[in-house]
Amino acid sequence: MALFDLPLDQLERYAPDVAEPPDFDVFWRSTVELAETKPILIDLKPYRNELSLVETWDLTFAGYGGDPIRAWYTRPAGVDDPIPAVVEYLGYGRGRGLPHERLTWSVAGYAYLLMDSRGQGGQYGTGGDTPDPHNGALGGPGPVTRGILDPHDYYYRRLITDAVRAVEAARALPGVDPARVAVAGNSQGGGLALAVAGLVPDLAALITTAPFMCHIQRAIDITDATPYGEIVAFLAVHREAEEAARRTLSYMDGVAFARRANAPAHFGVGLRDTVCPPSTVYAAYNQYGAEDRALYAYPFNHHEGGEAVHVRRQLRWLRYHLE
Repeated sequence: MALFDLPLDQLERYAPDVAEPPDFDVFWRSTVELAETKPILIDLKPYRNELSLVETWDLTFAGYGGDPIRAWYTRPAGVDDPIPAVVEYLGYGRGRGLPHERLTWSVAGYAYLLMDSRGQGGQYGTGGDTPDPHNGALGGPGPVTRGILDPHDYYYRRLITDAVRAVEAARALPGVDPARVAVAGNSQGGGLALAVAGLVPDLAALITTAPFMCHIQRAIDITDATPYGEIVAFLAVHREAEEAARRTLSYMDGVAFARRANAPAHFGVGLRDTVCPPSTVYAAYNQYGAEDRALYAYPFNHHEGGEAVHVRRQLRWLRYHLE
């Protein structure tokens, strides 16, 4: 893919006036507070991961509406003292899979919680284990359009709430230092991590790469790539739904969450990325609420970004902020 978005010098200054609904804070405060009425930990049992250097537990915690959300909790074997934790969220269509698929954070010495994405897991990897019992609202078949006509029914209201609760679950787990919890993710996972940074005021750090659901109104105008393309396809059929859909999406926009975040942040983006266009990422980064932030751009890369090179940068940066 050739360069298609704004030139780099414009991206570095790009801070659009992304509109927020007037009740944005009330909407999210009431949503999160309702979820917090449920006890966080539902089940925690050892899981045989066939590995020697890390130990894994099969975790279930209470997410949106008290719904059971599955996760893997993995940490260095034989380490009992409280250690920093990384909570990671998954990309669009992925489920939690098997614990040996993702080892970077636990092998680096962190307690590691990988949250399953409700109602996803059927597109990549080895699947997921968390159903979404709230699929009755009008909308398209994919997660990004489920319930899109009303923010209270929208799928991402539930998934973002799950992501917030995952931090609470991590802090309640044995062997975790609750003052040193970071959130991380790529693509959809990056968008969830960014949303959590805007909703949880005392995170230790944020790592987000190519975050989805940022400057959404622009994204659906400049790319047809999935997942944004699913919104375009839905509106191409439901022509009368545009106003309602755009209103719903305004409650989920990563730029609004970025404005409220205060944790140190590490961003990454590929400048040829049509899945999460670079201008949408810079819109969030340039309005991020903390001065302690860094962004690494990869001019010749698409949605894969910097891959292992970028992960190495994340590891070095996180070590500085959590140790």
